[in-house]
Amino acid sequence: QVQLVESGGGLVQPGGSLRLSCAASGSIFSIYGMNWYRQAPGKQRELVATLLASGGHINYLDSGEGRFTLSRDNAKNTVYLQMNSLKPEDTAVYYCNVPALDAWGQGTLVTVSS
Repeated sequence: QVQLVESGGGLVQPGGSLRLSCAASGSIFSIYGMNWYRQAPGKQRELVATLLASGGHINYLDSGEGRFTLSRDNAKNTVYLQMNSLKPEDTAVYYCNVPALDAWGQGTLVTVSS
């Protein structure tokens, strides 16, 4: 069973940047697409972006367009979510998910605050 581990969250000031990582226990990202979700306090989990196995990506948040980018390092079995110009409303726990394997990471907390 594949395991996903997120990292890279933390406290950042508005306007700052963070790069989240999702490391898999196997070479899956070149085979399966993956999603980044986030869940803000008191809100439902929402889909942030998808990275296709082909390398294409889709951003689902209007607020994330131009600020969030996805990349992948197949040698490290890791996918990255680069987040720039962070806003307080980006505060949430961010999760990675591989839907074809029904795999979820434990989440990493991002807090955007001055």
